[in-house]
Amino acid sequence: MTSNIKFNLKRPIVFFDIEATGLNVIRDRIIQLAMIKYSNESEIPEEMSMLINPGAVLISEEAYKVHGISAQMVANKPTFDQVADKIWAFIGNADLAGYNSDRFDIPMLMEEFARVGKELDLDNRKTVDVQKVFYKMEPRTLSAAYRFYCGKNLEGAHDALEDVKATVEVLMGQINKYRGVDYIDKNNNVIENAVVNDMDALANFTSDSRTVDVTQRLKYNDNGEVVFNFGKYNGQKVLDVITRDRQYYNWILEKDFSAQVKQIIKKIAKEHEINSSKS
Repeated sequence: MTSNIKFNLKRPIVFFDIEATGLNVIRDRIIQLAMIKYSNESEIPEEMSMLINPGAVLISEEAYKVHGISAQMVANKPTFDQVADKIWAFIGNADLAGYNSDRFDIPMLMEEFARVGKELDLDNRKTVDVQKVFYKMEPRTLSAAYRFYCGKNLEGAHDALEDVKATVEVLMGQINKYRGVDYIDKNNNVIENAVVNDMDALANFTSDSRTVDVTQRLKYNDNGEVVFNFGKYNGQKVLDVITRDRQYYNWILEKDFSAQVKQIIKKIAKEHEINSSKS
């Protein structure tokens, strides 16, 4: 870890990270907040970390699998309104920084403050999203992948045939680069020798076992059942919903959902002899 760099600061900056009940910055709540403040006034950065009781908002199963913070762990902790002044004072007029903070951490913190009558004004403070630095300096494009894995510049990028040829070379480069390398996911599950010269294995490695369609309107639950991933029936089994609410079934078939979504839902209906007529 690079720790010998002294930040060139015009004002203090607070690096922070949030763990929450879920990913919706409006509906979900903060359950853990950690902050480190750097300033020219102090050689040693200040730290603050706390667990926060989300009140009536439940911690989603998906969120718990990521951060491991249970309802029991925060049951006796203060609510956000009880620690808001302390957090507000710690941040002060500092700039803000984090990883994916522009899209998640900052908006969620702004919502929490707004609920207690405090406006976290960004007009006069800078925000630094470290993820954006990563993505801009290491772009996830075919040309960038070609340079990284093949060691040369892609000529004729965006010509379809040249792009296909480059994609083939990139995969060959990946197979060579990652030979014998294990993959460890965010839950510390290990896939040994993950990238191999075997198309079945590569397909399994690159697929999302919970995703049913490319638009992510449907997903698999923990029991392998297809559930809705949006709207008023979010998280509920497709079979149960279309069985009891034929109007919703019709609505999906008539509206601007992908052909894949409609195909999957019609297949489920056909397997259980459900028709789209209203009943």
